[in-house]
Amino acid sequence: MGEGFDGISAQNRRSWNAAVAAHESHREGLAGFLRDGGGTLFPEEMELLGDVSGKTVAHLMCNAGGDSLSLASRGASVVGVDMSDEAVAHARRLSSDSGIPARFERAEIYEWMGKAASEDRRFDIVFASYGVVCWLHDLDMWAEGVASILEPGGRFVLVEFHPFSAMLDSEWNLARDYLSDGAERDEGGVGDYVGASGAGLVPSGFVEGIEDFENPEECHLFRWGIGDVVSSLAKAGMGVEALREYPYSNGEKNFVGMREMPGRRMLPPEGVPSVPLMYGLSARKRGIA
Repeated sequence: MGEGFDGISAQNRRSWNAAVAAHESHREGLAGFLRDGGGTLFPEEMELLGDVSGKTVAHLMCNAGGDSLSLASRGASVVGVDMSDEAVAHARRLSSDSGIPARFERAEIYEWMGKAASEDRRFDIVFASYGVVCWLHDLDMWAEGVASILEPGGRFVLVEFHPFSAMLDSEWNLARDYLSDGAERDEGGVGDYVGASGAGLVPSGFVEGIEDFENPEECHLFRWGIGDVVSSLAKAGMGVEALREYPYSNGEKNFVGMREMPGRRMLPPEGVPSVPLMYGLSARKRGIA
């Protein structure tokens, strides 16, 4: 990574560090919820992941650890990785408070995968979900890194917001081009999407917590199409076994007037056409399982 991307990564890290306290202020009961057998994973992740019992899992860009610990509670041996100091510190506390063991490591994702591969660390499953691809400046390097830490025959599972949704403004109007190839866009900063989504992202019980959060640290994102993601995985020696598109968003209310359906699925308002809001894929590293 060049100096320019080093600076962008450092700025994004600051933006995430500033936002974690606001996000987690709404999840005060999460440790007890997990300890009592609850989980934060949605059916789409679980369907693509399959049975994780006895599997080794690397959860990339794991944020504050809820999904990592939900995987661990299903019998997986989990390593969660995130660039945010605050997120990893919270994940470690959540592991301790819930009594669910998992390992959490603070690192920039490209560097972590390179180091893990050099140390011959290999996993049965690599997992990432929701708002991860937009932080990647080089998809080919990322896909090669994923392949390098998978066992032969191991699988990569991704559930992500659909790039079509980035074309819409908050009022459901078509407002932006469908840009791919890593087009860069600046943002005002990581917002409190947990607070904005209410109970949708807090199955343990939503707490009002910090209100009117404004992030003083801007962030920088990159826009990639589904074709970019699939092509990078193929170049890295992985074959896509499943590709799903979903006309709803899990938990997060990205647009005005979203209707909450059973299972915390968020649909467009009545009268707005059905559009793809998420996608999911499973890709297998070629080789003997």
